[in-house]
Amino acid sequence: MQLNLTDAALFVRVAELGTLSAAARERNEPVSQVSRAIARMEAALGVRLLHRSTHGLSLTDEGDTFLAHARRMLDIAAEMDSELSGKLAGPSGLVRICISPILAQMVIVPSLPGLYARHPGLQIDILADDRVSDLARDGIDIAIRAGVDNAESLVIRKIGEHGRSLYAAPSYLDKFGTPATPADLAKHRLIANSASQSLNRWPFRKSTQDSSEWDSTAAVWQSANKDKRLARSNRTDILLVKGHTRADSTSIVLALALEGIGIARLNELLVSPLVRRGQLRQVLADYTDRERIPVYAVMLQERHRLPKVRACLDYWQECFAAMRTHRDDDAV
Repeated sequence: MQLNLTDAALFVRVAELGTLSAAARERNEPVSQVSRAIARMEAALGVRLLHRSTHGLSLTDEGDTFLAHARRMLDIAAEMDSELSGKLAGPSGLVRICISPILAQMVIVPSLPGLYARHPGLQIDILADDRVSDLARDGIDIAIRAGVDNAESLVIRKIGEHGRSLYAAPSYLDKFGTPATPADLAKHRLIANSASQSLNRWPFRKSTQDSSEWDSTAAVWQSANKDKRLARSNRTDILLVKGHTRADSTSIVLALALEGIGIARLNELLVSPLVRRGQLRQVLADYTDRERIPVYAVMLQERHRLPKVRACLDYWQECFAAMRTHRDDDAV
């Protein structure tokens, strides 16, 4: 049996992508060459690895077994190479990450000069997408997400946390005034996210007001605008926002706020640098709900031990901690 790591890598990608043509495009090779390579593997092993039909490819039982062994071979080889090279020259190699476009732009991209200075041998490939990617199919080393999957095949590590607050551009506040209480939002232009209704539930906590004053405020707020309703809970009051202007992307919501279109509820970590530069101002800070939302790095089991992956995780965890420190300083 004459098989090598190149054969294993090819078979794994064919299985993950689901077609010979997709694997051939990724490798910039003719489909016929990939097909011959698969046929050679089957001949060497003496078994059929793939079922071929007009609907695509599927693995045989033997193909499933070979896929598991091929992945282990590649993981062992990658870990060995990374460990040995890491001891000599530090972590190195390509790390592919999947992250939302706005988080990539505001957090990961600004962090890269420092990461490359610390680990010159690293290379980063950013897949900026709001959708949840298939880590195996897309060859993702690290997915950075606010939510997590519960699949047993995944390793999850918390690298930070964030909260959300209300922000507006100085130009908007100069024109329309600054709201003093949540009730005042009935008279303002609010920016909603049409892609996620959960982001249009704006929670507020009680400030230093007494209960009677808050209840009066809440009643005025509830009746002031038919497009805004106040939902009461034991801990918070929630404004259900329809929005004067809506967008299906967080990056566009941020851009609208920067242009002075209205008030938006945004990730504090992302907005903190803009607040320091005077491009945005926080509003209703005394009423901001302080709930923290964890940010996780999600990885396949076989990837999280690689030195290059650990180096990125450690560095980005430091970045999130530093950003939170800046945000807390801004709030003082």
